[in-house]
Amino acid sequence: MPAPRANVAAAPHWVERLVAGITPVQIANVLLELVRTRPDCTDACVVFRGQDTPMTVRPSGEAASPADPDALALARRAVEAGTRTWSTDRRRVALPLTLPAVGVLVLSLAPDTDGIALCAALEMPLRLADPLLARAVKLSDLESANERLSHSEQLQRALFAISDLAGSERDMPDLLRGIHAIVGSLMYAENFFIVLHDAERDTIRFLYFADIEDTAARDPTREIDLASRENTLTWYVIRDGRPLMGRTEELKQQISGPLLVYGPDSYDWLGVPMLRDGKVRGALVVQSYNDEVRYSAADRALLSFVASHILTALDRKFGQDELEKSVRLRTLELADANQGLQLEVVERERAERLQAALFQIAQMAGVDISQGEFYRRVHEAVGQLLNARNFFIALLSEDGTSLEFPYYVDVQQVSHPTRPLARGLSEYVLRHGQPLMGYRSDIDALAEQGEIELQTAGTPSVCWLGVPLFVGDEVIGLVAVQSYSASIVYGPADKELLTFVGSQIANSLSRRRAALIQQRAFAQLEQRVQERTQELREEIGERKRIQEQLKHQVMHDALTGLPNRGYMRERLERVLGLLRREPNRHAALLYLDIDRFKVINDSLGHLAGDAMLREVAARLQSCLRDPDLVARLSGDEFAILLEDVPQPETAVKVAQRILTALGMPMMVAGKEIEPSASIGIAIADAQYHLADDVFRDADIALYRAKAQGRKRFELFDVSLQKRAIDVLAMERDLRVALQNDQFEPYFQPIQSLDSGDVMGYEALIRWNHPERGLLAPGEFLGIAEESGSIEAIDWWMFEHSCALAAQQLRGDSYLTINVSPLHFKRPDLCERLRDMLRRTGLSPSRLVLEVTEGSLLDDPEGVRRILAELREDGVGAALDDFGTGYSSLSYLHTFPLRIVKIDRSFVARLGVEGSNSDAVVVSILALARALDIEAVAEGIETPAQRETLLAMGCRYGQGYLLGRPAPISAWLG
Repeated sequence: MPAPRANVAAAPHWVERLVAGITPVQIANVLLELVRTRPDCTDACVVFRGQDTPMTVRPSGEAASPADPDALALARRAVEAGTRTWSTDRRRVALPLTLPAVGVLVLSLAPDTDGIALCAALEMPLRLADPLLARAVKLSDLESANERLSHSEQLQRALFAISDLAGSERDMPDLLRGIHAIVGSLMYAENFFIVLHDAERDTIRFLYFADIEDTAARDPTREIDLASRENTLTWYVIRDGRPLMGRTEELKQQISGPLLVYGPDSYDWLGVPMLRDGKVRGALVVQSYNDEVRYSAADRALLSFVASHILTALDRKFGQDELEKSVRLRTLELADANQGLQLEVVERERAERLQAALFQIAQMAGVDISQGEFYRRVHEAVGQLLNARNFFIALLSEDGTSLEFPYYVDVQQVSHPTRPLARGLSEYVLRHGQPLMGYRSDIDALAEQGEIELQTAGTPSVCWLGVPLFVGDEVIGLVAVQSYSASIVYGPADKELLTFVGSQIANSLSRRRAALIQQRAFAQLEQRVQERTQELREEIGERKRIQEQLKHQVMHDALTGLPNRGYMRERLERVLGLLRREPNRHAALLYLDIDRFKVINDSLGHLAGDAMLREVAARLQSCLRDPDLVARLSGDEFAILLEDVPQPETAVKVAQRILTALGMPMMVAGKEIEPSASIGIAIADAQYHLADDVFRDADIALYRAKAQGRKRFELFDVSLQKRAIDVLAMERDLRVALQNDQFEPYFQPIQSLDSGDVMGYEALIRWNHPERGLLAPGEFLGIAEESGSIEAIDWWMFEHSCALAAQQLRGDSYLTINVSPLHFKRPDLCERLRDMLRRTGLSPSRLVLEVTEGSLLDDPEGVRRILAELREDGVGAALDDFGTGYSSLSYLHTFPLRIVKIDRSFVARLGVEGSNSDAVVVSILALARALDIEAVAEGIETPAQRETLLAMGCRYGQGYLLGRPAPISAWLG
């Protein structure tokens, strides 16, 4: 039975409820209850505009019923008219709510009812409801946008956290707990487990298991035959490779056989497969024992999306563990194998060392080296045969009254000064002319016999060994070693060895004394000659210095000290003359320009620029050999002349060496910069007659290097000269093309992959060249950018394509135009687009600007502001070539995008074995759906690609299979 109708006098009550309404549905219900109280209205409903289908609101308490087609049609007419609209029989009236209308109140009038009076009676309630409804709709939109943004950020943080876990040093249990925590941050996951599937052995193992009801521990290393879990939910997920979700009864409807419940029965269950290259590698499962917690389709999609990233993290961790285990095992094997070899090597090296040292000592006696170096080498050689950490050589003075120590190395004493002869161990050896090897007890015994005095013997040593040095029959000194450690003592073999060394030292000293006397005589004679000629040399040297200084000032650059252009031209002319006399010979001229030198000059000052030029000059000189020449021509231009170049590769190697040397960081004005240069190379031969011709060709090659992106070199050939001429001709033709409207917009359709319906078109430029025919963009846009005419061409293209779309294309289709990064640097871009749309008559909602990731990277904040401003006008934005950049993921939720275009490189490799394009495309589509962004696949050329994209859930696409770019007339039939 319908509720009794209330009296209109209860107005204060409905006004209070109307003001208290928060959502559009609540406000609509208040209006409906108010209208239903009137006897002249038999029925009422509110129709809200939705993105896909309208939403109909009935009065509270009434069951929802299918929308009345006549009521919907009447509501649409009212929205288009912007005012109240009557049905043909005037039994219904539709009243728009707010302007622009977000909803329509549809009233069914009782027979013989004055509709005008009814509308007048409802004017005051509707006027009061309009701003409240507009506010509620705006709040609802903001809440929806905020929920989408929060969901995207939460998903991105989870993916980053999974990636960080995979690269961390955490052990496997800790990593799995971290994954559990990440999944728990995305959905209810108190009960969660990870199962891995080995397809070869057809086994599974529970890598991680957490459950509040089933608390039995699972061994993560234990493998279980998959057949033993047949007909369980996990078995179905792994076998079929698709997600399952729902209560037990719902799950039974999703599987293809009987269901075996294994473990406690959950209230809700969700499991997704972990796939790699189309093969099931395992599964992720969450379940709920709480009837208030259920999983949604969004949870299923989210868990499916996260599953691939978790599988990647696990594969990385397993690979790291296996590698570490393999390295440990291999290290142990090598250690065992090498232990026996090491012992053999030690013995062999010892024998070789002994033989080499003896030969070295014998050889040094005849080598012409300084006395100090001779002693040092002798010490080094002795140290290879016995412990000579404490080693010295002592010699008798010429008068035989003191002992000199020309070489002394000892841990107890840094050096030993000359001292008078006394009764020490050294003097004992000199007196007796025999080697002495003694331990502490032997030394004490000599002291007791009165042969030595301990106070003059120096620091007591554990073992002392000294041998005399003989020249003929005369003792001239000794060589000795000593040890202060009981672990180091000397034996007879050491004594014999040191005696041999002593004889070699004595022979060397004898020859060196004779050579010294002769050297002194020669030195005295040389001194007299030098004194007689010194004055003449000084006069000649001064005259030469003045002449060279004058010549240097005329032919060199004052800033860098390098030869100048005149010097280089003169040198090059001489080289060209040599090439004409020797036709088989070649030379090379490297023309060099410092990249972006003006920026450094303007930002850091001219003094900093001069310092940089001097450093560049020094680095260039370090890269050359004699007689090659480097010169500074002017400003930041340098030239390098290579006089003998057997083949072009020689010049190329020099250019590479120069680029590497210049690329090293340098400090200029307290700032660290990394300079770079562009180099043009001209190979000179006998056909060149003038130096200026070589300079011209090197300059053409330099221009080509700068055009190719700088920080590189280019070799000159005839094609470069021809290209320079062709570029000038092309620039002239481009100006003529703009004046004579030789360009033409081509349109490529963007279709629904399911129905084939055309959703929109992408505008692409073509040039009807009067001589070369139809030209594609790649043949002239690069030259247009270099010549500065690209902006004028773009605006011509924008204007004509929008005008054609407004006049001839279907009204519900949109148009996309490609906008280069250069336009986003113009402050008047938005205003110019608005003026163009007004002139052409194209609705802003039908225009979509295609931008590349390069546009977003140049000035992210500026581009975001421009796109947001255009979006308020209704103009959409599309991110072109998505998936090819490093930062594309963040752009989806930070920029106001309407469309994302999947790059053709991924579409081309769909279904290719070993390619990850399928996984990338699925991820992009899932992310686009989560952010409510339209995804369009580019480059569809085969039916197989189209079917694969449809299976993945991609709704729209473009490519040669669906339609090649063509004039607009091709799409009007």
